Amino acid sequence: MRKRFPAILGVAAAVVLVAFIGGCTTTQTPGEQVDDAGISVAVKAKLTEARFSNIVNVETNVTNGVVTLAGEVPNAQVKADAEAAVRSVKGVKGVNNNLQVKSPPTP
Repeated sequence: MRKRFPAILGVAAAVVLVAFIGGCTTTQTPGEQVDDAGISVAVKAKLTEARFSNIVNVETNVTNGVVTLAGEVPNAQVKADAEAAVRSVKGVKGVNNNLQVKSPPTP
């Protein structure tokens, strides 16, 4: 029994190590991660321009060059304009426009 304990301990340590390393992996290369970060900055800069000053509560997420927009906008035109502006950013491969048009307050 004493001889088996170190072997079992070694196997358990190997399993934990493999699980730890597997949990830390990403599907993106370091270059893609840097590109996504640059795209994210450019998208946020584009959406904070004066013509989009009425956009509030908008979140952006970039994965592999695909930008996801989420949040609220005041009307459908702003939603469409925001998507067009994001598509114009260099490196953007696609846009998931999940922006919701804010309902007007009921009297």
